[in-house]
Amino acid sequence: MRRLLNLFLVLMTLGFSSAYAADNPNILVMGEDSDEGTIPRDSRVFKRVVGALVNQMHDNSFNVYEETAVTLDDFSQGRVRRDDGELIDIGRSIKRPPIDIVVIFSIYTRALDRGNTSKIKLRIEGRLLNVKTGKRLGNFEVVSGQVLNAPTKCSRDCILEIVGDKSRVLANDLGAVLAEKLAWMVDGGAETGQHRSATNDLITEYTLVFDDFSAEDFSEIEEYLVLFSGYHSHRPIELRRTRSEIWYQSSIGSAKLNRNIQKMLAELDLRGLINFEGNTYTVNAITLRGKTKKPVQNDDW
Repeated sequence: MRRLLNLFLVLMTLGFSSAYAADNPNILVMGEDSDEGTIPRDSRVFKRVVGALVNQMHDNSFNVYEETAVTLDDFSQGRVRRDDGELIDIGRSIKRPPIDIVVIFSIYTRALDRGNTSKIKLRIEGRLLNVKTGKRLGNFEVVSGQVLNAPTKCSRDCILEIVGDKSRVLANDLGAVLAEKLAWMVDGGAETGQHRSATNDLITEYTLVFDDFSAEDFSEIEEYLVLFSGYHSHRPIELRRTRSEIWYQSSIGSAKLNRNIQKMLAELDLRGLINFEGNTYTVNAITLRGKTKKPVQNDDW
């Protein structure tokens, strides 16, 4: 019993409070235009939709980054007809800043020639994707309320000119809904806005790997992991005699999780090298010849 009490006292001393402190997610708005029925990326309509979606996310106090600016040095620019795989790869590959969520949208248009006029239908669909884990966080689509009229045999440029203003209006509606969905997950329904980074409770999935730690060491480590602030749940991925890998769900921010792991190792009289990439923490044990751990004060629980 004394050992359990000491554990809680240590956690309080180290500041492992119950307050949530997840990172305010970094967002990238990207368009999927691989389908021939979608408006391509090099269109002015496409750019208007991007601008509208970015504004809605920004107005909801999310950190939104310009794709060209953060990919200028490492990726080919100006590519069109990009599919999901390429967009997700770009989102995962960006390290400065690390991207958490990608808003992926597609703009669909269809012209029906009626002889005396053409009828144009417009639809924009979008979804939220956690690029680190592949988890879908929500989707929505908006359609033009009325069929738009256009001249007969309306060319592609003709169609783009007609749907331009309407696409911006629909994009604002889509962005508002997706931003509200994301804000609900991040803020838990509270009105936090610009103060989100201190109260964010968006659940993030981490992979925690403890390499060259014994099963007994990991058993003690696990006692701490469930008491870290923001803890939601965890499940084992691989458990071996000297290697333990778990899927860890928490609203804790990556920086605080790193600090907590370091403090945990110190309290358990363990040494380890911590590496972090993407959403994976790898802790490699450092052993010293002839060194023994501090004796446990009380093991009567």
